[in-house]
Amino acid sequence: MANTSDIRKGLCIKYNNDTYKIIEFQHVKPGKGPAFVRTKLKSLTSGKVIDNTFSAGHKIDEVRVETRKYQYLYNEGETYHFMNNSDYTQIQLQKEILDAPDLMKEGETLTVIVRSEDEIPLAVEMPASVILEVTHTEPGVKGNTATNATKPATVETGARVNVPLFINEGDKIKIETDKGTYQERIKS
Repeated sequence: MANTSDIRKGLCIKYNNDTYKIIEFQHVKPGKGPAFVRTKLKSLTSGKVIDNTFSAGHKIDEVRVETRKYQYLYNEGETYHFMNNSDYTQIQLQKEILDAPDLMKEGETLTVIVRSEDEIPLAVEMPASVILEVTHTEPGVKGNTATNATKPATVETGARVNVPLFINEGDKIKIETDKGTYQERIKS
């Protein structure tokens, strides 16, 4: 049994007969009253995100997990196929347990979180950022750069991202996977 002082981003816990992953947390110590921890929890079975507040010292039921490296192979509709990098076994996961399926490129290595007791995959962790090529975007209008103007762009995985006006088709861009936002252009 752990308590609220052990809460960290990525921790998997049992809560309300479900397994949740902590995606955000904040320790709050108000001037009046007891301290508490405000959390944002993502269900690893349904993908639903809920907000919850734990009082300080509250006991939480931690779930033992292992992380393994898998290579993303391809998807068929809502089913995504992955291969274990160490023993070459393949698994199939549903779209709802993936954090950012529209930013996954075939052949990319990802981290899969597996529950230790029954070997069931719980979640797929993306790298902090991915580099993708822009396949379609409208040309930027000259002289329209007084503000931080952006335009929509489609990348090679089919995801749509808002990018600055100077980005053209064929450019490689770095995208932050947590928010799905443009970070920088990659010089080749």
